[in-house]
Amino acid sequence: MPLPFLTADRAFEAADDVALPFEDRERWRRPYRPGPWRVGVAALALLLASYVLFAAVIIALTGSMSEAGAVFGGSLLVIAAALRLLRMGVWVSDRGLRHVRFLVTRTLPWERVVAVRTVQQPVRWLGLPRTVQGQALTLGRRDRPEEAAQLLTTHGADFLARGEAFDRAADAIEAWASENRRG
Repeated sequence: MPLPFLTADRAFEAADDVALPFEDRERWRRPYRPGPWRVGVAALALLLASYVLFAAVIIALTGSMSEAGAVFGGSLLVIAAALRLLRMGVWVSDRGLRHVRFLVTRTLPWERVVAVRTVQQPVRWLGLPRTVQGQALTLGRRDRPEEAAQLLTTHGADFLARGEAFDRAADAIEAWASENRRG
């Protein structure tokens, strides 16, 4: 029995030539994949949350419901933090650029964006206070010309030891900015 989805020699079908879902330019999208550091920390947090949820069930069966509720609430906080960690990054759409951090999300319409460019400068290593020499994708705003916000860095949780991925992501975001600022 041939399994055409596993073979490399199948004929090219016209249905394979369908455009990717990038055609809907109104949707917010992150033009890069989250890095292994971010995904690994979120996976460990979700693993911890599963143990805490199991503990909440055991406490509910053997102890008081108020203690089980407190432990369950703690596990929900860990789950929410892990999901927020996965959501962090730079998102783009036709409406503008959205910079999602752990506690703050800022959305900037393309009309207020002056420049998005890659610069060589000291950057934080995994968001910690220690700085190393690296590249950063910076955002110049029309309402704050003296301030250049860092969007992405080569030593962040998404691009540590993944220089080519940083270059591709920076190019994609710069392309979105140049394409939408003209319009």
